[in-house]
Amino acid sequence: MKQRLQQLTQWMKKESVDVSFFNSTENVFYLTDFHTDPHERLMGLFVFQDAEPIFVVPGMEAGQVKDAGWPYEVLGYADHEDPWALVKDALTNREIKPVEKVAFEEDVLTYGRSQSLLRLFNGASPVSVEETINHMRLEKDEGEIEVMRRAAEMADYGVKVGVEALREGVTEMEVLAKIEYELKKKGIREMSFSTMVLFGEKSGQPHGNPGDRQLQKGDFVLFDLGVVLEGYTSDITRTFAYGSVSDEQRTIYETVLAAQHASLDISKPGTRIGDLDQVARDVIEKAGYGKLFPHRIGHGLGINVHEFPSMSHLNDQQLKVGMTYTLEPGIYDPNVGGVRIEDDVLITEDGFETLTNYPKELQIIE
Repeated sequence: MKQRLQQLTQWMKKESVDVSFFNSTENVFYLTDFHTDPHERLMGLFVFQDAEPIFVVPGMEAGQVKDAGWPYEVLGYADHEDPWALVKDALTNREIKPVEKVAFEEDVLTYGRSQSLLRLFNGASPVSVEETINHMRLEKDEGEIEVMRRAAEMADYGVKVGVEALREGVTEMEVLAKIEYELKKKGIREMSFSTMVLFGEKSGQPHGNPGDRQLQKGDFVLFDLGVVLEGYTSDITRTFAYGSVSDEQRTIYETVLAAQHASLDISKPGTRIGDLDQVARDVIEKAGYGKLFPHRIGHGLGINVHEFPSMSHLNDQQLKVGMTYTLEPGIYDPNVGGVRIEDDVLITEDGFETLTNYPKELQIIE
């Protein structure tokens, strides 16, 4: 926590930023070790270049902030109080020097709150802290990696539960409910996103919605799920055949698997991120399915299930040790069904480590 705050204040001094304000649940957690959803209430962290930070939270959470290990000032407020007024009083009492430049999350902060922030520091010039905090979060430390490994293990377990729940006539929602119930029994309170269980032609929808579609022999079965564990996320996709598999289904599956292996093979420090997408896309296009791969190869992964960077073929950034992201090529044929294979990947000194490890070879579930 303190090391991250120090890294941030070093950037602030370099850029002559007097105060940085963080409003998003994810960035606040990254800098404070406190994770909560304040709903409509204000939760904000003020980080100063030459003074200790101030953390303003709903009064109901103030005690939990201290329990999380936050050693600096906490301003808890009641629902009838104006938190901005409390911050103003705290700044006056501290005799904080005039603020000339204030940084905040331009992609997160609402217009109304940005106006309140600028009124608080009347006359200050606004700048974005988005790029800086994104790059800070990009390379995970050992503590973060350890949590993400365990989150990935829970994602593997979720797929296992889903496979074991398959039987002819079962609905997508019945299998989905079984997965989430068994994960909750393991202590998982929150999924990374809405769990996907898709059968047959519905697996050909990259972001399909589970419903009452019943499982039939010859269907593809696609699971896409992830969990939130101690503030960090996981994300896995596996596709199976139920009862039997056609030659075309097998070709589609093997093409997607080869595409993912092509991306994994070049996952190492120094690789251009865009190349991960391009090599997978080349495999799929060579097999004749290029128009059926409509999305990027993956996305950054960490506190958010979709975070910086975007793993598209246009990204010229290089992979660095400690980066975590997904690789998830797919082919989606509305007539045959779809296949997506997704893993969570960590860049290591020697190459890569897949955090998700459920088997990927084509399985026909009887």
